[in-house]
Amino acid sequence: MEQMDSGPEQAATTEGDGELGYGVTPDRSSPAPESEPEAQNGVSLPRQAQRGRVGETLDLIRANPTGRMILRISVAIAGLAVVALGILLIPLPGPGWFIVIGGLAIWAVEFTWARKLLDFTRRNVRAWTHWIGRQPWPLRSVIGVVGLVFVAFVVWASVKVSLDIDLITETRDFFGW
Repeated sequence: MEQMDSGPEQAATTEGDGELGYGVTPDRSSPAPESEPEAQNGVSLPRQAQRGRVGETLDLIRANPTGRMILRISVAIAGLAVVALGILLIPLPGPGWFIVIGGLAIWAVEFTWARKLLDFTRRNVRAWTHWIGRQPWPLRSVIGVVGLVFVAFVVWASVKVSLDIDLITETRDFFGW
């Protein structure tokens, strides 16, 4: 659970910046607010303003107990729908895991456990990507081939189980082998 500060720093945080609240303090490592928005994080002002409006809207909804409950239920249902769709698409070639992570991001708007799981996932995907990038090309090639064989097996098994079509037999018949 998040801890609320009660000192003057918290009061200044919530009064000076409408986006911060719920015990969240600003990131001290970021440049001062009067510096250029591009210099802070490379994001243009309209995108920052949009995030501010979304954050302010969510804060207004959370300020009302009924709004908070409706928001949590809506986020839970939307996240569940997206995660369920992603899980259904995992065996197929395409963005199954990406959709599951998108559903997790939806849940992370309201649920701390989802935010922690999303951060864990991002950290490990980033670590895996960096690890692969440091490996010599023969090992990267082997990992790529293993990945392609796995995807081919998943496609073959999915078509075989769901449509009762053996792609290997169909390919042999097509080419006359």
